[in-house]
Amino acid sequence: MTDKKSNTEKQKTQSSQKKSVPSVSKKSVPSVLQSIIDQVEKLTVLELSELVKALEDKFGVSAAAPVAAAAPVAGEATEEKEEKSEYQVVLTDAGANKIGVIKALREINQDLGLKEAKDLAEAAPKEIGTFKTEVAEEAKKKLEAAGAQVELK
Repeated sequence: MTDKKSNTEKQKTQSSQKKSVPSVSKKSVPSVLQSIIDQVEKLTVLELSELVKALEDKFGVSAAAPVAAAAPVAGEATEEKEEKSEYQVVLTDAGANKIGVIKALREINQDLGLKEAKDLAEAAPKEIGTFKTEVAEEAKKKLEAAGAQVELK
């Protein structure tokens, strides 16, 4: 009995969530687009939300409106360091302990073979890869412990 009530309530909620959107004149829109508009018009708000998320993921865009940056208030620091989520790890110099650096490179990027890691160490300055903040900092620590010089960009 409770399941029937909750299903009925869900259906009422979904039907009440449907928006009435003014129809677009069919003369100004091509028929292919009009059929898509008609299908979208029949969707519930939840279904529209899922559609927007799917389109954002598919095309790598955001439907959020751009926000204008506010001017800094008097007394606040004008420069704020923006936190990056990814860093490019660059090996600037392998140092004297190339074997240790090669081992560290293979720990960081386990897809590297011995020859590739050796070539990478000898080709410094060279980009190792782009990693999330925590992974990049850990990679930097490992390489510096092995005697290399590393930059995060």
